[in-house]
Amino acid sequence: MSKLLSIDPAVFHRLKSLPKNEKVDCLLALCELPDSFGRPHVHSGLGIRKLGDKIFECRGNVSLRFIFQDRPTDLFVCFLGNHDEVKALLRSGKDR
Repeated sequence: MSKLLSIDPAVFHRLKSLPKNEKVDCLLALCELPDSFGRPHVHSGLGIRKLGDKIFECRGNVSLRFIFQDRPTDLFVCFLGNHDEVKALLRSGKDR
């Protein structure tokens, strides 16, 4: 059974500002996430990686990554950024 997907409004805002082809790739990745999470052979295309306690990242497209939390009732997508932005977020501790 897949979990619901919740998305922070800041992620929607970032998605809206992307060029159309990047936006499509990222939206397709988000559509796959709930059914793929927790099934390693299925989610290999999304590149899901555990970053910390209940914190994960997945590929949105070639250059962008989503950061999400595995919460009891949903997967909460809290950030969208490139590799350097993700590293800075993790260093700042604001992903918690």
